[in-house]
Amino acid sequence: MLYVFLGITLLAIILAFRLRKPLILSVPFAAIFLYMIVQVAMVPLGFFETVRFIFGLR
Repeated sequence: MLYVFLGITLLAIILAFRLRKPLILSVPFAAIFLYMIVQVAMVPLGFFETVRFIFGLR
């Protein structure tokens, strides 16, 4: 999975320079955020209970 995110990041950097659109650099952050949401959704508890559990860890 690390290689997928590295590939997305490399592709975003190349496209940002070629197309001269710096907004493309936000794509890797969106991909990581989406991956986190999918991983939280895979937990058998409810979504908000899982989020409370994650942020309640010390």
